[in-house]
Amino acid sequence: MMVQGFRFAGMHAGIKPAKKDLALIVSDVPASAAGCFTINRAQAAPVQDAEPRLPATGVRAILVNSGNANALTGEQGRKDVVHVRRALGAILRIPPDSTFTASTGVIGVPLPVEKITQGLPRLAESLGPSCDPAAEAIMTTDTHPKVARRSLVLGGREVNILGFAKGSGMIAPQMATMIAVVCTDAAVPPPVLARALRSAMDASFHAVVVDGDMSTNDCVFALANGLAANSPVGEAGPDYESFCAGLTDVCAELARDIAADGEGATKLLTVEVTQAPSAAIARDISKAIAVSPLVKTALFGADPNWGRVLATVGARAGSQDYPIDPEKADVRIQGVRVFGDGYPQPHDPETLRARMREAEVLVEVALAAGKDSATAWGCDFSYDYVKINADYTSLIVPQPDGSVRREDRLTRYSPGFKQTLLVEALRYISRFSGTMCVLGYGGEGLRKASLRASFCDDVVLLRSVGLRPVVVHGAVPPEEGMPPVDPDVLEMVLTGRITGDLVALLNQGGGRAVGVSGKDGTLLRAVPVVSDPVLRQERMGEVREVNRSFLEMLMEKDYLPVIAPVGIGPGGETLHLSPEGAAAEVAIALGAPKLILLQDAKGLVDGGEVRNQLTVRDLEHQLADGVVSPQNKPLVQAILRALAGGVERVHVLDGRLAHATIAELFTDHGVGTLVTAG
Repeated sequence: MMVQGFRFAGMHAGIKPAKKDLALIVSDVPASAAGCFTINRAQAAPVQDAEPRLPATGVRAILVNSGNANALTGEQGRKDVVHVRRALGAILRIPPDSTFTASTGVIGVPLPVEKITQGLPRLAESLGPSCDPAAEAIMTTDTHPKVARRSLVLGGREVNILGFAKGSGMIAPQMATMIAVVCTDAAVPPPVLARALRSAMDASFHAVVVDGDMSTNDCVFALANGLAANSPVGEAGPDYESFCAGLTDVCAELARDIAADGEGATKLLTVEVTQAPSAAIARDISKAIAVSPLVKTALFGADPNWGRVLATVGARAGSQDYPIDPEKADVRIQGVRVFGDGYPQPHDPETLRARMREAEVLVEVALAAGKDSATAWGCDFSYDYVKINADYTSLIVPQPDGSVRREDRLTRYSPGFKQTLLVEALRYISRFSGTMCVLGYGGEGLRKASLRASFCDDVVLLRSVGLRPVVVHGAVPPEEGMPPVDPDVLEMVLTGRITGDLVALLNQGGGRAVGVSGKDGTLLRAVPVVSDPVLRQERMGEVREVNRSFLEMLMEKDYLPVIAPVGIGPGGETLHLSPEGAAAEVAIALGAPKLILLQDAKGLVDGGEVRNQLTVRDLEHQLADGVVSPQNKPLVQAILRALAGGVERVHVLDGRLAHATIAELFTDHGVGTLVTAG
């Protein structure tokens, strides 16, 4: 779904070490604009610049940078905002007053104005209809972009609303967004847009709390350019109500995504408070429960500790003098009644613990003190939350020009940490000499240059400690909504660009890589998949024979094979293969004891929870019970095929995580799922 008249761009300008860090949102025609901003008295310079100028008409562009917050930078920070707006206006040939900026990142560092202004021409040239590059460029500690869309009818015309946001830490109500931009092609005058945006806040961004810390940079921008040609939305009536509902839906979806992606989070927490004396009290109680460290740590441990929930209710009622008696409350966790009628209610704790291992946990509290209700969203506190925030200022090093670099040298860690790390790593290194290992590399990890580079670094390091790796790669997944790639084009991409890129990266590190397809030397003989008409049309096949001697010849000459999953059919035709299936067959043929599959998931799930270790029996039960999704069936079948064929260990890792292979093999706990025969 596209929003008429809006274009977006995102690029790496050098503010951050590698990832995109500069985003641009442009309306092709003057738009109405409104905003909501943090109430933090230490407002960042772009917030100080934007808040007094909204709501407004004639707005054309918003520029967002990540990596530098331009907060607590004094008068120079405010001058830098004006300088950047003028430069943006000149590039886009629009008035500087029609532009706004937002920043997020390290506090107290001067804005790298020169890097930003030098990047503006390239940024403007790359403007397009997809918001994905911009949504990625505004991220800091987020693990993924956050985008939401809605369509609705106003005055007989279809209008669209598109929003994207970033936020992971320093998330507290008033604003709780860090940064969000909402674009609509509806015709909405500035005062009406501002009123609708404010009304959407209470049920969305003001209901999110991750850690209770309020950022200096929080802001939500809303732009409405009117190109849907609806009659302008008034201050009341059905069109206003419909627009508010659509806007609130978009913001609420983004807010939930922010909560689920809280720093180090493993679970989304939804707190529903009902039967409260007022809506304001319901909101306050729900957010107090969601932000309670004791509730959040119990959630992480899947501990159904309802006492912490009611203790929070009682503390808030006492400190604010609310007319609430916690003993009259009714508490449910994941739908299980744990307290009511003034007493703990009987339930099976182990069953409830299992339910609390799910990705989303619902806590319901009925206060028996009124008729109002509210919902808040939060997340659990994991070990990773402490690590992320403990490491943040020691590993992210501001530079004199206002950019930042990541400093990962061991000298910045404590002696105890270094000792533990080295002991763990050396213990595993000693086991790897001469061991054969096949790596199946697919999914989104192939899309990002930084992740491809970290994967290749890992492979070269594995060779340096005596492991003998073979790489089988897949294709970059198509964008959502895009048609399948033509089979002939796919072959060229697989055997040309992707194989060539991986080979070049590996050879830069001394990997002695050589790229081959399954057709070279009849490496992978295959047969067509005839049962599925879609797969038949895409010329999909299954491996029937691997030319083991060809691979062994390459490896005896100390080459590192990088294999594209393209096989040769019975009549010499080209057949495309699943990368995990091809990797499994190569591992079996070579007698490799270890197969590593990098996918778009943290690992394999069993009982709603990602498991560190599973067995063949566990996976067979999942298949028999029908709980394996169609998308994951090829992966599970490849794992079972590999283990049945003599592979001893199969590791399933998240290919979107930098250096996942090293973390899995060289540490006690690993980062994915290990599957063994028994």
